[in-house]
This record gives sequence, C-alpha cells and structure tokens, in this order.
Amino acid sequence: MLGIVPAAGRGSRIQPLGFSKELLPVGSRMDGQTERPCAVSEYLVRRMVRNGVDRICFIIGSGKSDILEYYAAGYGSAAAIFVAQPSPVGLCDAIFRAAPLVVPEETVLIGLPDTIWFPEDGFCHLPDDRLSFLLFPVDRPELFDAVVVDQDGRVEQIQVKQRDAATDWVWGAFKMPGRIFHRLAGLWRERDGCDEYFGTLVNAYLAAGGEAWGVKAGLAYVDVGTFNGYSTALRLLENNETSEDESTPMFMPPSSSQVPYLPGEGG
Repeated sequence: MLGIVPAAGRGSRIQPLGFSKELLPVGSRMDGQTERPCAVSEYLVRRMVRNGVDRICFIIGSGKSDILEYYAAGYGSAAAIFVAQPSPVGLCDAIFRAAPLVVPEETVLIGLPDTIWFPEDGFCHLPDDRLSFLLFPVDRPELFDAVVVDQDGRVEQIQVKQRDAATDWVWGAFKMPGRIFHRLAGLWRERDGCDEYFGTLVNAYLAAGGEAWGVKAGLAYVDVGTFNGYSTALRLLENNETSEDESTPMFMPPSSSQVPYLPGEGG
C-alpha cells in the first residue's frame, strides 16, 4: 500500500520560515519516554501508516532537502521514497510524478501534509476498491473543493473554489486502487496537464463515465498553511488532549474556528 505526500509547495502563505512548511512543529509526540516536537506532516503520515501503508512517497521540490533528511529513515513500519517535482505547478502534476511507483493492484492514499484532521482512522473509513474522498464540514467551502454527493454517497460534482457552493462538505484526503490512479494519470496527460486542481480532473473523469464516492466521516479539519491556521491547530490539539494514539478525542466544531480556510494545494 502506497501513500503519496505532495510536499513541493513553496509555503508562501506562512513565510518567512527557515525550513519547509511541512516540518513546522505543531504539538508533540512521544519517542520512547521522551516528548519531542511533531512536524505537521507527521499527522498525515501517521494516519497513512495506521491504514496499513508500507511505502510513503514524498514529492519534493528544490529547497526541500530538509524533508528528505527528516524522513530518510522512513516512518514507523513504512519506508520513505522521494520524487522530485521541478516546479510546484499544482497537485495533479505532483501526485502523478509517483506513477512509476504505483502498482495497479495496490491501494493508494493521498493527503495534504500541511493539514491536521480527525478522526485519525479517517483513511480506514474509505473503501480500497474505488476512488473515494474523505469529507469534512467547513464554514467556507468556497475556499476548498466542495464535493456534491447523492443520497448513496456517489460523487456528482466537485465544485472547485466555487462561490455559493452547494455543500459544506469538502475533501481532505482520498484513496483509490492503483488502476484508477493510472486511469486518472492518463486522462490528465490527455488533457495536456491542464488541471492544476484535482477536482477539475475528477469532474472530467466523471463526465467520461468514471465513478467516485464521498464518505462524510470527517469531524475536524484545519489547514496549517496560514498563521491563523497554525494557531487554530494548536487549540484543536489541546482540546483533543492529543497523545501518541490520540485516544478519546473531543472535537472542536468547525464553527468555533477562526481560520480563514484556504486550500492546501500548491500553497
């Protein structure tokens, strides 16, 4: 099982930093008996490993060698792989650079490394045999990719940063079989790589007869790519009394957040 972590973005919304935004310390974790700072990207990686990922592919760009150094030994039971994206030109370009690593029969998990979300077992709520999105309720869906689903959870449309979005539910992570990953990669190439955002590519995939599902299992979602988001993430973790296994969480309702919700793609 492969996890893909797109980490080539410049992080312009939270600069200046002296390191990659994906390594921004947020909360802490236990290393044996020692409490250590936890990089924001570890929350995503931990959730992938919990779902059974045994390989994690980090897509990195120039000036991101600190991510390679941080994760060079892997994470838990998962080995780390690093792929270069020469220029941060969008999420689709980033994730499909991992295509040579993807086996058609395996499951692929993808998330954004500058976000923190609950529940920690969110990926486990998604089926392995289809393209499926983990959905979260937010206050300002027009700043995200809002996912419109029917009563059976089938995706009808993804509204990419659309004013007056038809739903408050947005995707925060997704999962699919390797064969669908390659089908989407092929469609993206057929469209001359015009899709910067994954949502527009999925709409084209649906129009061509593809299928996708949305699972409304998300409880809390914070984009840590802004200073306000960083502050809210700290409060969220404090309110959840987050430990290494993040047991018995108490979730902060999205309505109490002061984050100007902004998408993590390419930020």
